[in-house]
Amino acid sequence: MAITRGTIVRSFFWKLFERVSAQLVQFIVTIVLARLLLPSEYGIIALISIFIALCDVIIDGGLNTALIQKKDVGDIDYSTIFYVSIGMSGLLYVLMYALAPLISFFYEQPALIPVIRVLSLSLPFYAINSIQRAFVSKMMLFQKLFYSSLGAIVLSGGIGIYLAYYGYGVWALVAQTISNQVFLVVIMWFTVRWRPIIAFSFSCFKELFSFGWKIFCTNFIITLFVRIRILIIGKFFSPSTLAYFEKGEQFPGLIMNNVCGSIQTVIFPAFSEAQDDSAKVRAMMRRAINLSCLFMFPMMICLMVAAKPLVIILLTEKWIDVVPYMQILCIANFFRPITIPNQQAITALGYSGITLKLEIIKKIVDVSILIVSCYFGAIAIAWGVVLFNFACIFINLAPNVRLLDYKIHDQIIDIFPTFLISLFMGVSIIWVPLMSWNPMLQLLVICIISIVTFTLFCRILRIEGFMYLYSLLKERFSNNKLYR
Repeated sequence: MAITRGTIVRSFFWKLFERVSAQLVQFIVTIVLARLLLPSEYGIIALISIFIALCDVIIDGGLNTALIQKKDVGDIDYSTIFYVSIGMSGLLYVLMYALAPLISFFYEQPALIPVIRVLSLSLPFYAINSIQRAFVSKMMLFQKLFYSSLGAIVLSGGIGIYLAYYGYGVWALVAQTISNQVFLVVIMWFTVRWRPIIAFSFSCFKELFSFGWKIFCTNFIITLFVRIRILIIGKFFSPSTLAYFEKGEQFPGLIMNNVCGSIQTVIFPAFSEAQDDSAKVRAMMRRAINLSCLFMFPMMICLMVAAKPLVIILLTEKWIDVVPYMQILCIANFFRPITIPNQQAITALGYSGITLKLEIIKKIVDVSILIVSCYFGAIAIAWGVVLFNFACIFINLAPNVRLLDYKIHDQIIDIFPTFLISLFMGVSIIWVPLMSWNPMLQLLVICIISIVTFTLFCRILRIEGFMYLYSLLKERFSNNKLYR
């Protein structure tokens, strides 16, 4: 399948729409729960996420990434990994069921036992959907994924909101999570033309596993060490503190996952398709970095400035302690639009071993920072995330100096104009939260000034990523007029 510029752009926007729509409904559900629950109660819910996330990574096993990376992949490849994933999900459910009392004892929260056992029922459905998503990504069928995800999240979100409204608390989120996986599998079963065949190939599994196990180790390490902060805060600090940290991470994470996650999902198969042409991969990576920063820089600065009125409007005054965590973790997310495309390029070129080595180095740095920062409190842990993400720039970018001849200072020069304009935009709105206005009015003024300032200066200074998107939209609208 030839991947053109138009295919990549269309796929990015469909993937972005899919992620935004899905996470928007999920966000509404969690906001409803946050307004109904106390921070201490919500913090207890966050404790379970690390275990489910690790199970998801084990189910994927890096094998779905291997399916996307492999050039010639057939039905027997998909079916082999399908049966492996289903078997692994069953084993993990049994394990989670058995470990629930131990997890509950560790946190001294007996109420966790039934929640863990019920929530783990989502694992087999996640296993099925992981192969469906691999097929969609390989074939660049992100429009199908958009419709499937939107349908699933609307149906499951309705269930979650209904149960939350009638006082079911944590079980509303549990029901929403499980039903979302069920609906995803069912809808994609009828919208995507892929079915497992009754076949299993040990040679195919061995070939995919030889690449995928390194990706699995990488993803497992990433997930473990991203979530380990939740585990440490939950163990050594109050549930309320965990809730504030988790919510502070959620807001910038929502933007980060939607924008950079969409770009990441689309560029990996594009990189893989062009893996024999390093110049083409370098050009696509440069474009991906510029576009990621074009979205992320202004959004993170806006969120930092608007943190207080946003928290008051969405979560009420009882969550006001979320604000400093949100602002610090916005700074941490500044560096990720640069590091993610670099890591994706390394993996897509087939250097999964380098990716694994980089993650090991990063986690040694991460653990060192975490050990030191945890002695100074939860706020210090948040600043530790900033320091770690900054260090990741130099760690992730280093191999591409050799692999793609794309030097670190060249990448910094490429994104500096966007950063400068975003910083100027931040200065233009920093005064708004100091005014004694209604929080809704503050938020509105921040949004208007930010959009006008950033767009105007990007247009005047002809920022590359902005002009690229502008030309694409202009071309698209011109073509629509021609067909009327």
